Amino acid sequence: MADYRKMWGNLGMDLETHDQLCEVLPQAFEDVFLSQKNRPEAMDYYNFVVAEIHGVRPAELIKHQENGGKVFGTFCVYVPDEIVFAADAIATGLCGGSQFWVPEGEKVLPTSTCPLIKASVGARLDKTCPFFRIADMYVGETTCDGKKKAWEILGEDVPMHIMDLPQMKRRKDIKAWAEEITEFKDVVEKFTENKVTADKLSAAIKLINDKRRALARLYECRKNECLPISGRDALIISQIAFYDDPARFTQMTSKLCDELEERIKNNISVVPAGTKRIMLTGTPLAIPNWKIHNIVETSGAAVVCEEMCTGTRYFENLVDESQTTLEGQIEALSERYMGINCACFTPNHGRIDDIICLAKEYKVDGIIDINLKFCSLYDVEGFTVERALKDAGIPVLGIETDYTDSDAEQLRTRIGAFIEMLGM
Repeated sequence: MADYRKMWGNLGMDLETHDQLCEVLPQAFEDVFLSQKNRPEAMDYYNFVVAEIHGVRPAELIKHQENGGKVFGTFCVYVPDEIVFAADAIATGLCGGSQFWVPEGEKVLPTSTCPLIKASVGARLDKTCPFFRIADMYVGETTCDGKKKAWEILGEDVPMHIMDLPQMKRRKDIKAWAEEITEFKDVVEKFTENKVTADKLSAAIKLINDKRRALARLYECRKNECLPISGRDALIISQIAFYDDPARFTQMTSKLCDELEERIKNNISVVPAGTKRIMLTGTPLAIPNWKIHNIVETSGAAVVCEEMCTGTRYFENLVDESQTTLEGQIEALSERYMGINCACFTPNHGRIDDIICLAKEYKVDGIIDINLKFCSLYDVEGFTVERALKDAGIPVLGIETDYTDSDAEQLRTRIGAFIEMLGM
């Protein structure tokens, strides 16, 4: 990583503690990613992004602010980035995927809070995440009780806007979410002093749709029996999608897909024929949470799909681009975002249907349902998911984990046994 210490210092970051984080990440990335053989050449871009993750993109965001622009930090796939970009602002993901930040989060949150929330709060409080330091406003949502209370803590020293996500998917709920998006638009306009016009929103919808199209194309490549890319590499691409400039990300991911499609034509696979194909479902895996993918793929199987927010939920379904009025565009945004099947909804038959459908599309041999500890939504829903998969004749393994490595060997034993069972 280049020297960004002056920038970090100007952001008020704790440089000594941040140095400790920077010492750990490169080795972890090398062990999980650079140790792989036969990786696509276009992965060099994503290697660079991770190597400079606290440098290049934060510097771009600061430059945007120096030119009078605003930066919005977001936590969830339900926040419509299109509104932010239509106001000539930038939306970026925030830190929350490392055990490094959990102890600081536990100073203000119960231990029995999910690690994603604890890490996010900790990353802000211990001043080691530049994205948290840069964002002019945070945008939260009401997808779980833990988040709802965490927003109160995070909103104490940075402006916070909270979007009230309906918990059902009736027509009136879709209308209610459209009203939330309209209110969000008004907040963004006032905060940025820029008007969201129908033309600007139309351009922003296409911008984010193009990113979704690029990711969908990547996942299409993973459906092939000739697997041109590992699950680990696909995961890091999905994780980077939350942070990177959307136009650049689309361009680089499309370039990667050109290479992957050529690999498929030439029968170049990253795994031997007959390797068991695994799909992961459940809670999102924020960067740098690579534990499960690494265990699966160093235990003789391949991860070919993720039914997660860091997976298909992030890019599935496009926003209707034919709408020409703000009202029509906001309705289209509501329809698209309410089509995401998160465990926060009840009833949630759609998510089970998605999992079974994806299992067939990606020709999976088995599914691993992942729950981050203390995430009651996915933990409770895990019962119905696993029951439905067993009824459908799809082998499934449910696991609960956190960000520590203390359970790594136990998980390796269980996952290894599951993969071995698939071969019987």
